Amino acid sequence: MTARPLAQPIDRPALGLSLMLGFCLLAPLSDSIGKILSDDFPVLQLVWIRFAVQAVILTPLVVLSGRSFRMSPLGWKLTGLRTVLQIAGIYLMFTGLTYLPLADAVAIAFVMPFILLLLGHYILGEEVGRRRLIACGVGFIGTLMVMQPSFAAVGWPVLYPLGVAVVFAIFMLVTRRIAHEADPLAMQATSGTMGTLAMLLAYALLPNEGVLTLGDPGGAWPMLLALGAMGTTAHLLMTWSLRYAAASTLAPMQYLEIPVAATIGFLIFGDWPNPLAMAGIAVTIATGLYILWRENNQPSDRRPQ
Repeated sequence: MTARPLAQPIDRPALGLSLMLGFCLLAPLSDSIGKILSDDFPVLQLVWIRFAVQAVILTPLVVLSGRSFRMSPLGWKLTGLRTVLQIAGIYLMFTGLTYLPLADAVAIAFVMPFILLLLGHYILGEEVGRRRLIACGVGFIGTLMVMQPSFAAVGWPVLYPLGVAVVFAIFMLVTRRIAHEADPLAMQATSGTMGTLAMLLAYALLPNEGVLTLGDPGGAWPMLLALGAMGTTAHLLMTWSLRYAAASTLAPMQYLEIPVAATIGFLIFGDWPNPLAMAGIAVTIATGLYILWRENNQPSDRRPQ
């Protein structure tokens, strides 16, 4: 079967924004299902289900659509690294949700754009400038405002979403590097397969994690499938949105994930951020949008400030 060439990006911002909106709705729903299931299942098993469903859904789609799994040797290595980072990020988020309200965990993890900016500056040599560095500091203060009430309530587990932010910032840098190495659908199918096998290996090496089962304990199988399907679909929507609109156009929309998570957390778990956390969420969103505004309005021939 002849491999299809990669499609060229198309400038359709309305479609891109619609796809990103779908991500903002599905990602917190997937996280909320993970939070519910973590009461009855080891987190490692939930991560395994997440990747197994991704592999089962996407691999046939890649084959039937004639897409290619081909990558350069570097591409395979980066895909493997990207998969490890995705496993770590999902594991940290699901673990954090066993301790924290959904909205607080998502808001803390949104320090990721600031970490990504700093990593781009100090690792990739990208010019950032004084004002955006100050904005990163203010944004981190907003994150600390969200963390403080949760830290008082649960202690050090509040750091799990912060770990998510660091891991996914590196994940995004790797994704940038591999973007032209493979078709996005094929890359996600490959990551699903790699992640599934890695989880099986983890279970073989960590017997204290419990029994890995394909059964249907307590009728939870539909929710386990929904966990994998929603997570897979959300990630694909975000990936596809970048094919139709610039990242700078889509990024403000992504901040809708925080109020969506707060609403879902209230409706399902009865949780709502306290006033200090709400103020911290507002600071985080405001500084993130300021950085985006600076990116979009800075002339290309001037040094960032």
